[in-house]
Amino acid sequence: MQILPFQLSLLKITLLWICLTLSFLTSRAQVPDKIKSIFPPSTIIHNNIAYAGDTLKKHLLDIYLPAQTKGKLPLLIWMHGGAWMTNDKFADMGYMKQTLKGFLENGYALASIDYRFSTTAPFPAQIQDCNQAIEFLYQHAQEYNLDKERFVLVGFSAGGHLASLLALSNNNQVAQLYANQKKPSFKIKAVIDFYGPSDLLAFSSNPEILKEDNPISLLLGASPVKRPDLAKIASPVTYVDKNDPPFLIVHGEKDESVPYTQSVLLQSYLDQAKVKNELIIVAGAPHYGEMFDAEPVRKKIFHFLSTSLK
Repeated sequence: MQILPFQLSLLKITLLWICLTLSFLTSRAQVPDKIKSIFPPSTIIHNNIAYAGDTLKKHLLDIYLPAQTKGKLPLLIWMHGGAWMTNDKFADMGYMKQTLKGFLENGYALASIDYRFSTTAPFPAQIQDCNQAIEFLYQHAQEYNLDKERFVLVGFSAGGHLASLLALSNNNQVAQLYANQKKPSFKIKAVIDFYGPSDLLAFSSNPEILKEDNPISLLLGASPVKRPDLAKIASPVTYVDKNDPPFLIVHGEKDESVPYTQSVLLQSYLDQAKVKNELIIVAGAPHYGEMFDAEPVRKKIFHFLSTSLK
């Protein structure tokens, strides 16, 4: 049978489309074995779910589900650190192994989300992505057996900032923080904030903040000294009110990247608004590491979850 020229062109286009699709799929980061090994062997993993309806690698999330559970599962949403410009949805897991394992063993589902870096898309892209990812989880809760009324944010450093910002602004209707300026449907039940910045303007006394490569300046697209208006919009403490969810805040005493006074400041705002909260200062702990996975901290985490999710 003779192949006509237009049929040959169509065949070439089809083959090209298949190759591009396969290339995109294989370029997506799979769950590394060292991360899989943290979770119970029976854990059900849904990897690389596109939450924004596009092909951006930073618009992906993973869902980890405990096996053989009954009823809708409360969901913990993992928001990674990395100064808003590095790492991915597997970051911070390596030094929180016992806590992660405990989440699944105690019947919690876990979702880990990626978001765009400040070096390619400045604020508010990161918080818009996080809002969009959680809205996706809310809209698809039934598909993954999730309890949409029990969503908890767990954030580390930059991810702690984003978790706090997202939860505190959720009831303030700040359109520019939402993807497509559309207010999300979900509510946040509780927040676990590991050493996240809470007031970006409070860093202004340090001359380093004026440097163009400072992480906060890269996030905002300008130093907070030059754009205090934008720094205020990006600061979690701006949105604290009496209707906010409870917070568990964990910070290292020896943190040289984000001073623990940032968490003390956040607690003070929450106290003034009479929002339930607890602050744990981990003696001798740096900015991150296995000291945050120690048994005393884990006990506080699981007690906080059990009381907040009743």
